[in-house]
Amino acid sequence: MVKLLNLPSSSSKLVSRYILSLSNKLPHQPPPLARPFSQHPTTMSVNLRTHAFAGNPLRSRTPNQVDPFSPTAAHEILKTRILDNYTHEPLSVNFKVLPFRNGKPLASSANGDTWRLGWIGLEEAKGLLGADLSADSFVYLGSDADEDLVYWAIDVSRESGLVTELGGMKLCFVELRTLMVATDWVDLNAMGNLAIAGHARALLEWHNISRFCGHCGEKTVPMEAGRRKQCSNESCKKRIYPRVDPVVIMLVIDRENDRALLSKQSRFVPRMWSCLAGFIEPGESLEEAVRRETWEETGIEVGEVVYHSSQPWPVGPNSMPCQLMVGFFAYAKSLEINVDKEELEDAHWHSREDVRKALTFAEYKKAQRTAATKVEQMCKGVEKTHSLATDFNVESGELAPMFVPGPFAIAHHLISSWAFPDQHVNGIECQSKQPSGSMSNL
Repeated sequence: MVKLLNLPSSSSKLVSRYILSLSNKLPHQPPPLARPFSQHPTTMSVNLRTHAFAGNPLRSRTPNQVDPFSPTAAHEILKTRILDNYTHEPLSVNFKVLPFRNGKPLASSANGDTWRLGWIGLEEAKGLLGADLSADSFVYLGSDADEDLVYWAIDVSRESGLVTELGGMKLCFVELRTLMVATDWVDLNAMGNLAIAGHARALLEWHNISRFCGHCGEKTVPMEAGRRKQCSNESCKKRIYPRVDPVVIMLVIDRENDRALLSKQSRFVPRMWSCLAGFIEPGESLEEAVRRETWEETGIEVGEVVYHSSQPWPVGPNSMPCQLMVGFFAYAKSLEINVDKEELEDAHWHSREDVRKALTFAEYKKAQRTAATKVEQMCKGVEKTHSLATDFNVESGELAPMFVPGPFAIAHHLISSWAFPDQHVNGIECQSKQPSGSMSNL
């Protein structure tokens, strides 16, 4: 059973339907080769409420020329409004636009605790961007029919004068990673805003890297309000869809000794340990990718692979606009570690108690508040630089021996749901259950 925790109504219905459809496809009994759980019950949780960038509250619609909130019809209305031709359009539909600059969404901050997306009206966008504004520059994000609103994103990276002009309105362009850390993970509205910004960034960055057809080399043009592209070559007309790069991320567990395998990379901030992860290769199943990556990076052989949850991750390199992190528990069949130094700096087995200590201090909240304050200062025009690594100090002033990624990362929830079964971690409920419905030995 998957428990949904207080999602906004629009998100909760969509997610509920997805989970129900998924659960209906899963076997209700463990496969014959599954290892028995009599000695060490397995714990897992699917905390959909807490995954950053998931749970987008905006509703996307199927292209429809009649429905004014659908991408196709809304885009036609957008064209007429840009041309100031309102003759044959429903005036009740309003537009909100979220500008991006170099992958950074426009944001505002009224106080040190909460940031907001810097939505502007279409007329404001026309005033800021001038006569060169084209409807093809906008990307459809979704709609809210109850509020008669359609939401758009636009890349304004080439408009150098906007930074000063928007700064006078207490608005600024902020790195999405900074907003991610600044988001209070128990604030559903803030998490919804982060999901919208992540979706918008993924689409805009995909547009930036798909300007030419990979088949014939001609320019591509946006179609369906920016939800896909098409080659402009009449003899080609290849359809191009937004790119998603799937990644497996796994917590490898030594069930016999009650330990978990954590690794660190040279790019990590000091003292941070996390799960193993890797891209899926062509012709490979998710379970096979988990086993292969674990073996390649640590020399450990994995048997059972149990699905946990997934998370969109639009804050990777620009060449990969949106990764999909697919999380698993992986149960070790061998224990000797042989680290691939080209992939990892180190990897160690950690006891459940050590992992709990890395999860039970208040540094995640401290980092969130520090990042939120930074956003506020940026919007006021006074940016204060700081290193997130310095935010992870215990309250006594001494450095914590180790810590794991914060609640904005799926790695946190893989680790916390193993370390604290049936408890609340950082205000988030972890549900314990047998993974009989999501186990694979393929």
